[in-house]
Amino acid sequence: MTRQRKKFTRQQKQDAVRQIENGEKTLSEVGREMGVAASTVSVWRKEWQELGSKAFPGKGQSNSKDQELARLRRENASLKEDNEILKKAAAYFAKDVR
Repeated sequence: MTRQRKKFTRQQKQDAVRQIENGEKTLSEVGREMGVAASTVSVWRKEWQELGSKAFPGKGQSNSKDQELARLRRENASLKEDNEILKKAAAYFAKDVR
C-alpha cells in the first residue's frame, strides 16, 4: 500500500514560512502541525528566502532555475550523441588509412 504524498497550496507554504520568520513558531512546530518533516519546512523557507514572491510556483510552472537546468540537460544529451557519432566516424575513416 502506497501513501499519498501531501500537497500544500502556495498560500499554506507562505503562511508556514511567515510563522517561522515572525518568530511565532519553530520549524519543528510548523512541521508537526502540517504533518511534514521539519526539513521539508526548512526547504520551503530556503526557497522563500532565495526567490521571494516567485517561490512555490505551483503545478506546471517552473522557475527560471528549473528551466535552465532542463535546457542544459537537453543540450548535454545532444552533445553526447554528437560525440558518439564523431567517434564512430573517426574509427571508420581510420580503418581506411591503414
